[in-house]
Amino acid sequence: MEGIEHRMVKVNGTNIHIAEKGEGPVILFLHGFPELWYSWRHQILALSSMGYRAVAPDLRGYGDSDVPDSVDSYTCFHIIGDLVELINVVDPDEGKVFVVGHDWGAILGWYLCMFRPDKVKALVNLSVPFLRFHREIKPVDFWISYYGSDHYMSRFQEYGEIEGEFAEIGVERVVKEYLSDFPVLLPKGKLFKRPLDEAITLPFWLSEEEASYYVTKFQKTGFTGPLNFYRNLNRNWELLKPWVGSKIKTPAKFIMGDKDLVYGVPGMKDYIHNGGFQEDVPSLQQVVVMEGVGHFINMEKPDEINQYIYDFFTQFH
Repeated sequence: MEGIEHRMVKVNGTNIHIAEKGEGPVILFLHGFPELWYSWRHQILALSSMGYRAVAPDLRGYGDSDVPDSVDSYTCFHIIGDLVELINVVDPDEGKVFVVGHDWGAILGWYLCMFRPDKVKALVNLSVPFLRFHREIKPVDFWISYYGSDHYMSRFQEYGEIEGEFAEIGVERVVKEYLSDFPVLLPKGKLFKRPLDEAITLPFWLSEEEASYYVTKFQKTGFTGPLNFYRNLNRNWELLKPWVGSKIKTPAKFIMGDKDLVYGVPGMKDYIHNGGFQEDVPSLQQVVVMEGVGHFINMEKPDEINQYIYDFFTQFH
């Protein structure tokens, strides 16, 4: 794509694929599920033309990066360890970068600021706000208590089970269903709302050619690596107990769509707008809720997101 360069970087014994373009201060872009570096294609092209060096990895388990076999290799500490070392590689002089995250990438962005604030100049996160650590209930149990055992985070827990169901449907169908309308519930025997013999009309912001890039990569790697992020939710809850009550002090901006499934989570609007979010992230400078926009906000509204990122980061250099 238009001058984007690709290379493999070895971090902590794991080969991580990165896409990069541009010269200047580094912006590290972190993708979510079920995505790849490719979800940031619009941002890479735009921000690299605005005086930044855009760097977007495939997180471990995804795309052209290594896919460790063990579920235990996907805790928050493993992933953040990759990112810290990656920052050292791509910015050896300063060792400190701008970060943009979406979905799981946003969660990792918050963690990176919490564990290693010395590595992040400023943060723009999309879709997922900082989530307080509930002291009494494990994350998967929390989601089940609201949505029942068909909730996707519950259905992703049993190793191999959902992979088998995805295999029956086929990678192409699964990827297109997720990118078109991220499902919250995955009932056994009827994972998606549409009948399997009904054609999927892709959203306006995703072409067949673009969708096929995702399909090709997930056909190669499968879904187990990405699903292992979810299989460590309860483990992360245990590991993160020393950080209960911690505040994020890195300058931050948060953007989401009002049609995002995350915005509809019980209590989420109250947390975002009525003081809780600001209390947990005292350096939060702005919250933007984009009307009529869904989960994959950086692909659905690339021009607006690019400008928000540029305007925010330009304050800091």
